[in-house]
Amino acid sequence: MMNVLNCEARLQLPNLERYLHLITDRVMSFDARMFRNDERLDFRFAFGEAAFEMKPDVLVLRAGAGDRDGLARIKDILATAVEIYAKEDEPEVVWIGDLAGDTRPAQFREMTVIHVADLTPHMRRIRLAGEDLVRFGKFQGMHIRILFPTASVPDPVWPSLGANGLPVWPSDDRRPTARVYTIRALDLQAGHIDVDFLIHDGESVGSAWAIRARAGHKVGIMGPVGRPVRPADWYVLGADETGLPAIGRLLETLPPQTRGIAFVEIADRNERQQINNVTQIELHWLERDGRAAGTDGRLAEQILSARWPGQGTAFGWFAAEAEAAKLVRSTWRDQMGLGRDQTIATAYWRRGQAGLMAG
Repeated sequence: MMNVLNCEARLQLPNLERYLHLITDRVMSFDARMFRNDERLDFRFAFGEAAFEMKPDVLVLRAGAGDRDGLARIKDILATAVEIYAKEDEPEVVWIGDLAGDTRPAQFREMTVIHVADLTPHMRRIRLAGEDLVRFGKFQGMHIRILFPTASVPDPVWPSLGANGLPVWPSDDRRPTARVYTIRALDLQAGHIDVDFLIHDGESVGSAWAIRARAGHKVGIMGPVGRPVRPADWYVLGADETGLPAIGRLLETLPPQTRGIAFVEIADRNERQQINNVTQIELHWLERDGRAAGTDGRLAEQILSARWPGQGTAFGWFAAEAEAAKLVRSTWRDQMGLGRDQTIATAYWRRGQAGLMAG
């Protein structure tokens, strides 16, 4: 790839040695290849390149890509990793170079509802139309942040872009409420995406919006976000209703020769939905039949009892309530020795708490 756009940022990080491995590990989780050369780390992505140059108390970040979307994605990955792990040094990322003064977030689109349909008693599919959605098919990202208007902020102001390459949000009285959802399907030619919303009781911004959604309603989206699911010969997939849209998308888009096993926890038989499974992954439904969501331990049990193949490549993906996700993640990582390059285990919600991924 020829990098026609390049930029850099210089950071004063006295304690870099303490957390450099954490920053590097996060960057690598976005399907990057890393090359070491003395005091320099080079990263290769499918959409561009990055580098860390380590000097005394200074870290130089470099980013390069062939287009605006790629450069914005790399700046986002690097700046987010630094801001998460270098907090003790209070880093201030300021990019200089190409597009440094751009205040339009490359990852943002305003979208309009064009269709609403109920898949099951508690799953509603909403089709959103927008302009120039090519970005949302890049980077192997399945998720987006949806920016919702609410009763307290019915006419929100959309974010701009800061000098660090990350969103700058308006004051609370004009700020939209953000929740992360899966792009269930993307049609670039028609210019729309499908998003599945779990309709449920309790305080949920996304569910409440989806119940009222009608053609013509507006939301913002940002993305794609989240770590990519790595290509593999065999998959172990697990989710409750909140992760069902992602498993549905994987079963419909992974290569036909892909093998593995998938478990999906749902409330009851009425919540089973039609999935056009083009793979050889075996799909199993686990029905709670009256047990409260987050209290049935069978999903984690089944995932952790799944036998991983002894040959070929394999990848584990899990998304559900926080305690189940914690159990699966710790078992995969600590007991089975599987790293970020082989697993993703994410809390999509927490009992008694609104927010997280899908509310």
